[in-house]
Amino acid sequence: MRIISGSYGGRRLKAVPGMKTRPTTDKVKEAMFNIIGPYFEGGRSLDLFAGSGGLSIEAVSRGIEHAYLVDRQFQAIKTIKENIAVTKEETRFTVLKASAEHILDRLATEGLKFDLLLLDPPYKKQQIVDLLKQVVAFKLLASGALVICETDQQAQLPQELAGFELLRRADYGITELTVYRYRGE
Repeated sequence: MRIISGSYGGRRLKAVPGMKTRPTTDKVKEAMFNIIGPYFEGGRSLDLFAGSGGLSIEAVSRGIEHAYLVDRQFQAIKTIKENIAVTKEETRFTVLKASAEHILDRLATEGLKFDLLLLDPPYKKQQIVDLLKQVVAFKLLASGALVICETDQQAQLPQELAGFELLRRADYGITELTVYRYRGE
């Protein structure tokens, strides 16, 4: 795995040891960022299933000002911190060990709003629609925020989702990317 483009482009990243995480392939990551940008002018991102941290590091490399990375696994948190060290700009990242469901209240209490939300849950636990409803209820998305969902083909995320506009859906082997824009607020 590597950082594909931007200020950290070409740097190598580690994968989380073991079989509990499934890193996004470079091909899917590149396609994902080509769909949404491919570059940003500041803003804040939130990755609720950060794994190795590769997606958030890519987002910051491409112009996101600050990334919040959440994962509940100790090995993932350790790998994320090692991968962030590769950037030599650790202050642009906040790493939180928690489950996606339990961190939302804390982020809302801090008054945070996110311009980019990355959702790449384990394929067997794809509860993206429920999670998006919680994120909206906690008012964590800025108006116009992009939401990128990486799922398998069985997830079948809805075309119509209250408060969101479907921008694009694309298949890459067993992986499906679904991109929404938040219309709320």
